[in-house]
Amino acid sequence: MVAAAETRSSPMQSEAPIAARAGVLRRLDRALGTVIAVPTAALVLVEVFVLLGGVTSRYVFHHPIIWSDELASTLFLWLAMLGSAIALHRSEHMRMTAFVGTLPPAVRLTLEVVAMVGGLTFLLLILPSSWNFAAEEIPVTTPAMQISDAWRAAALPAGFAIMIAVCAIRLLALGNWRHVGGALLASTVVVGGLYLLQPTFENLGNLNLLIFFVGGVACLVFAGVPIAFAFGLSTFAYQALTTDTPIVVVVGRIEEGISNLILLSVPLFVFLGLLIEMTGMARAMVNFLASLLAHVRGGLSYVLIGAMYLVSGISGSKAADMAAIAPALFPEMKARGSKPGELVALLAATGAQTETIPPSLVLITIGSVTGISIASLFTGGLLPGVVVGAILCVVVWRRNRREDLSHVAKAPAREIARTFVVALPAIALPFVIRAAVIEGVATATEVSTIGIAYSVLAGLLIYRKFDWRRIYPMLVETAALSGAILLIIGAATAMAWSLTQSGFSRDLASAMAGLPGGTPTFLLVSIAAFVVLGSVLEGIPAVVLFGPLLFPIAKQVGVHEVHYAMVIILAMGVGLFAPPFGVGYYAACAISKVHPDEGLKPIAGYIVALLIGLLLVAFVPWISIGFL
Repeated sequence: MVAAAETRSSPMQSEAPIAARAGVLRRLDRALGTVIAVPTAALVLVEVFVLLGGVTSRYVFHHPIIWSDELASTLFLWLAMLGSAIALHRSEHMRMTAFVGTLPPAVRLTLEVVAMVGGLTFLLLILPSSWNFAAEEIPVTTPAMQISDAWRAAALPAGFAIMIAVCAIRLLALGNWRHVGGALLASTVVVGGLYLLQPTFENLGNLNLLIFFVGGVACLVFAGVPIAFAFGLSTFAYQALTTDTPIVVVVGRIEEGISNLILLSVPLFVFLGLLIEMTGMARAMVNFLASLLAHVRGGLSYVLIGAMYLVSGISGSKAADMAAIAPALFPEMKARGSKPGELVALLAATGAQTETIPPSLVLITIGSVTGISIASLFTGGLLPGVVVGAILCVVVWRRNRREDLSHVAKAPAREIARTFVVALPAIALPFVIRAAVIEGVATATEVSTIGIAYSVLAGLLIYRKFDWRRIYPMLVETAALSGAILLIIGAATAMAWSLTQSGFSRDLASAMAGLPGGTPTFLLVSIAAFVVLGSVLEGIPAVVLFGPLLFPIAKQVGVHEVHYAMVIILAMGVGLFAPPFGVGYYAACAISKVHPDEGLKPIAGYIVALLIGLLLVAFVPWISIGFL
């Protein structure tokens, strides 16, 4: 009996070490997450104070701080790399999961492991060159602070090393050695096979561009590998196997793409958007619009369109926009009989409509990679959003013209006036931001800090709604989203540089400039291309990759650069929020807590409206450049 008991207990004894190891790995994973998150959250705050201090010193005391931009740039690269590590730890790097999601669970699990191993492969390959890049910066001294530039460049190997640790812990924690071992073996075989084929690649010329930047990127993206790592792997493979360019040069292009100081406004505007929601400013604007239009058929749908327009003008993040508006409006809209599918369809459509509203992150990105004045882009983006919104309103009117409002009373003038007074400080914020840029008080990078200070004061003194406990999670969320975006920009910058060096840009320019039909054909081809790119790559990586190639062509065929920016942004917005591939559509579904299938039929009419508005903006340039 004793022997039998011992026999029966042996499985439990064998499972105990596995459970203990899993527990250790989970604790290690949590500890690593905290170690990354705390200093990164602090970096976001420091960036805010450094830039706001620079604005205050220059504009108020007329005594500029000469080292503020240099310090902000140094800290920014660290913020971007550590933010990328947080995004990887939280599984928040942008990736295309539409294809993977249709597969059986076993295959899906395998591809999840493959995606993680793909990212790990890129990180392991790029780490030595990033270390060399940082070492080469040691003799370089910064002009204002007089310190070695290696302090800034060291962010690259440090960030990559931390991400390697995150991937390694996650793979060990899976415990499924068959999947992990298979993915590692497959990765090793692919890398080895490509290395053996190097002599063949050297003789293929520009056919390599199709192999690595079309076939390679497509396979990686559709397999669920995060977009930044898919770009990075393809660029690394192309440069290592088909050219004599040292990989340290690729690292330099990645660093160049990430550390453009204009992009510092990305995390700051993301944080501003979260503040808008937390302080109640977004809800105040929604309440005012609802008091005006709640008694009209489809009135709350019009409120949704208008509220998204206003909030987009101050947050810069579509996820933050939708998260601020949906919880405030959807319960009442459902109570009035609106179907969940209709709500999520309209929310996604307004997300696409407001892509041009300043300070859109895509506008800032276009300005950084093309050299177009961000102030001009901010001015040019206002009216296209109004035009497309008006066409969406036509669809809303048609769908709600028989709505029964017998139980809804019109808000009295006193109530409208009260909600307007309450909302006025929030409504004023977009105008404060725009005025600060136009009047030269702050640059497009610095102006977000003015918005942050304004929002903090409004939350504390006017709305009396400021939850200090939410600040740290908001800072971490800001860093994660910003890091994911910035790593994509860095990898896409390296890929775009590779395309330029290959001569592809010249061939593309010749082909696009030689299209029959002149400007109209060029615009139609651009619209079609960016709708597809927006659905597959999302807006920012598509802009970074193709913006430097196509904007000179647009200028060559007579299209104003601001006008062209509005056309491609709206086109990418349609792709981003249109199912089945649009990631923005699934984000809207997640925020609305609605199954994606419910919105497929209702969104069709809104997509048609968006395309009509896009064509109107494309072929009436005054809409984009009339107020420049």
